[in-house]
Amino acid sequence: MSARAASAPAGTPRLRRGVRLAYDPTRAADLALVPEGVLVLNPTAAAVLALCDGHRSVDAIVSALEERYDRVSRQDVDELLTRLAERRVVAYG
Repeated sequence: MSARAASAPAGTPRLRRGVRLAYDPTRAADLALVPEGVLVLNPTAAAVLALCDGHRSVDAIVSALEERYDRVSRQDVDELLTRLAERRVVAYG
C-alpha cells in the first residue's frame, strides 16, 4: 500500500459544499463543477463520486462498485478519494 493510500481520511466521503456533478453532452464527459472551475472526470472517478453521499463508508462504496465492475481495488479507491480531497472536491464526515 502506498503512503498516499495509508493517509486516506476515515469517515464517510461526500461532495464538498459548492461541488456538484454534471454531464456535458458537448464533451460527452462527466464533470465535477467546483467553485474554482470544472474537473473533467474519467468514468472511474465519476462512478466513485456518484456514490459519495456522506452516508456510505469507503467500504460500502467499494462494495457498490464491485457489484458493477470487475477488479475493484480498495487501494485505488482510497488513492482517488485522497487526490479528490486534496483538490477540495470531497470531504469526510
